[in-house]
Amino acid sequence: MTKRNKIIYWVSTIFLAFGMLAGGIQQLLQIGGYVDIVSQLGYPIYLLSILGFWKILGVVIVLIPKVPLLKEWAYAGFFFAMSGAAASHIAMGQSFQDVVPSLTLLIMIVVSWYFRPTDRNIRSVKQ
Repeated sequence: MTKRNKIIYWVSTIFLAFGMLAGGIQQLLQIGGYVDIVSQLGYPIYLLSILGFWKILGVVIVLIPKVPLLKEWAYAGFFFAMSGAAASHIAMGQSFQDVVPSLTLLIMIVVSWYFRPTDRNIRSVKQ
C-alpha cells in the first residue's frame, strides 16, 4: 500500500468513524435534534436506538484490526444507513442542505472501503 493510499484511507476512516460515532451516540441517547428529524421523515422514534447501537458497534469493528468479514458487514451497514437517510430526505422533498451530511458520510464510506489495506480485505477461499 502506497503512502498516499494509506493517508487517504486513514483520513477518510477517521472522518467516517467520528461522524458515525457522534451520530450513533446522539441517536442512542435521542439528543441533538434526531427525534425531530426522524419524526419528520415518518419513522418511529425507537429506530434511533437501533441505529445508534449498530453505528457505534460498526465504528468499533471498522477500527479494530483483523475481522475482515465483520468489517465488510459494518461498511455495508453504514452504506445502507446513509444511502437510506439520503433517500428519505430526498423523498420527503427536504432541502439539499438536509441531505449533505448523509451524502458526505456516504462518500467517506466508499473512500474508506476502497482504500482499505489488503489485510482488511476478505480473502478468497480458493487462495
